[in-house]
Amino acid sequence: MKRIVIKVGSNVLTRSNGKLDVTRMSAIVDQIAWLRQHDYEVILVSSGAVACGRSELHIEEKLDSVEQRQLFSAMGQAKLIGLYYDLFREHNIHVGQVLTMKENFGAGEQYDNQRACISVMLENGVLPIVNENDTVSVSELMFTDNDELSGLMAQMMQAEELILLTNVDGIYNGSPNNPRSRVIPSVYWDHDLSEYILDEKSQQGRGGMRSKSSIAQRVAAGGIRVVIANGRRDNILVDLIEHPMEVMHTEFVPKQANKN
Repeated sequence: MKRIVIKVGSNVLTRSNGKLDVTRMSAIVDQIAWLRQHDYEVILVSSGAVACGRSELHIEEKLDSVEQRQLFSAMGQAKLIGLYYDLFREHNIHVGQVLTMKENFGAGEQYDNQRACISVMLENGVLPIVNENDTVSVSELMFTDNDELSGLMAQMMQAEELILLTNVDGIYNGSPNNPRSRVIPSVYWDHDLSEYILDEKSQQGRGGMRSKSSIAQRVAAGGIRVVIANGRRDNILVDLIEHPMEVMHTEFVPKQANKN
């Protein structure tokens, strides 16, 4: 089976009002179920917990950013994993929750335990749903964003491919808002894209395209193919597998494929 890590960003899972887009979430679940039926072993890294919690609770007292993150993530993660559970159950797919922290990716017992946990889940047909443990991950303990988490997860689990789903079609050779800009379809792992990357972040997520590009190059340098694509596009995951030449995306060609 081909092992892939799929990261779904908050900007894919939420509507413009900040509330969870259950219809989009259901569509992504349907596509992951299709992948599993076609011999793909999937690890899902899903954002959305903080946005989920923020839409559930309206607080009157003023909380600082850390308190808000802890409160909303604690509430939102429960709702998020519950929705995933119900949606995947319609496909007879068992899911398991993995909440992790950056320190778990350092060499040592925590790294080995985490890898062993996810391995035994995959061996028994359980789909791992991974997110940062926002209730305890603060300041220097935090991942840059879930792009970094998904990259580390792909490397830890020796995935063949990492797919980063965002709200644009890939990396553009200019501003995505400029009608003359075009998506860069393919780049080698060591190609400098800094001139094309804008320092913009989505309203819901912590990361941006600069983060995605940096993570993608790092992961591709380790021999893993990376794709950045639009998670709001209908049937995106299936089309990336069945009709990759017909759907816009940016592929980072891994280091091995760059050898003569």
